[in-house]
Amino acid sequence: MTIAGAGGLGSVSAAYLTAAGIGHIRIVDDDVVELSNLNRQMLHWDDDLGTQKADSFRRKLSCMNPAAVVTMVTQRIDEETVTEIVRDSDAIVDALDNFHTRYLLNRAALQTGIPYFYGGVQGFDGQAATIIPGKTACLRCIFPEAYPSEPVSVIGPTCGVIGSIQAAEVVKYPTGVGLVYERYNRGELISDDEVTLLFDPETFQPRVNIRYNLDHAAAKGIIDQGMKNDLISGT
Repeated sequence: MTIAGAGGLGSVSAAYLTAAGIGHIRIVDDDVVELSNLNRQMLHWDDDLGTQKADSFRRKLSCMNPAAVVTMVTQRIDEETVTEIVRDSDAIVDALDNFHTRYLLNRAALQTGIPYFYGGVQGFDGQAATIIPGKTACLRCIFPEAYPSEPVSVIGPTCGVIGSIQAAEVVKYPTGVGLVYERYNRGELISDDEVTLLFDPETFQPRVNIRYNLDHAAAKGIIDQGMKNDLISGT
């Protein structure tokens, strides 16, 4: 399994997936730990300042589950490296903070058929989606255009909620236990403005928005007309 991003989202999803018994986890991040990271990136501590984030993850996760094989990649994900980085993975967990790299992962997932678990956070806002190549809308379908790149504060609990959803989706997909959001409504995006309102307070069910632009995806050749029709009909 490849976890792209050793930050706030990655801290949560990596910890839960390691504890769940995932046998091999590849952590991909080319950045180093900074003091400003520590309020939300829970696997990085004071002693890690200035060290590679991927190595910080590797050390903590190996202590958490000595039976797990945790490897690190400190290369930047780009056009030349992305396919090699994810090529033998059973799942890709997107714990990134920019859409340019997310689109590269999305394309690699479509080309290789690897399930792709998207997560994004911004302030108190969080989103998650389970993307299964050939079955669901892809990330470009959900987000035809990238969000504007601008510095935004992220609060730690937002990472906790979205990272936990990502980890749960990863565990549910291969085991067949529980309701995978891909099976509930293809191409759906779990989203809400406030972490506290991510789940309906009366029913405790996730509040879901379906936001994908299938016309755009078909026009760009990301999906064909047959897949577009299947996604619309839910078959």
